[in-house]
Amino acid sequence: MAEAPSKIESMRKWIVEHKLRAVGCLWLTGISSSIAYNWSRPNMKPSVKIIHARLHAQALTLAALVGSACVEYYDNKYGSSGPKVDKYTSQYLAHSHKD
Repeated sequence: MAEAPSKIESMRKWIVEHKLRAVGCLWLTGISSSIAYNWSRPNMKPSVKIIHARLHAQALTLAALVGSACVEYYDNKYGSSGPKVDKYTSQYLAHSHKD
């Protein structure tokens, strides 16, 4: 009987299938929360608040892209069914055992 996937595995699968949507959601959440935080500080000019929000959103976007690249690397290397054998390594092993 097949076991139900764990919550982390289902989240990883969703991120692999929707990379750009995940990055966009993280960016939108980041800029919204940064604007909300900066607007709660009354001693700053509105232009400075917007600049700070943009910088925070840029940092979050870069972090999301790096995270997405790590998920993609992990998925290409291991997949959902365990470690994958490299095509060239398997060819080498097949040829090295010839007598």
